[in-house]
Amino acid sequence: MSWSFNSKAPIFSQITEIISLKIIKGEYKCGEKLPSVRDFAFEAGVNPNTVQRSLSEIENLGLIVSRWGDGSYITDNQEIINKTRQEYADKIINDFIKSMHDIGIDNKDIIQIIKSK
Repeated sequence: MSWSFNSKAPIFSQITEIISLKIIKGEYKCGEKLPSVRDFAFEAGVNPNTVQRSLSEIENLGLIVSRWGDGSYITDNQEIINKTRQEYADKIINDFIKSMHDIGIDNKDIIQIIKSK
């Protein structure tokens, strides 16, 4: 079954985000071996080169480690995963606050809205 992609961002970026989120949410555990590039490509319905590019990006983030001839593994460094999770959270919060400001809601009202939920 193919993954669902939108046209707003390159597919490799979307795959990078999907896999990265699975890592920071704990769907893939520290030290766990990831599916092969071909398996990911088949599952996502994309070219293996696209998946390889995504995995390279995730490796640059420090979330995975590639072992030549053996595949890719989730980092054993929980601090890197926690730091990446915090960076995602910060981006989501900043985007939310900007969106609220864009529609004319100030910080005081944002706090009240959040408290009411």
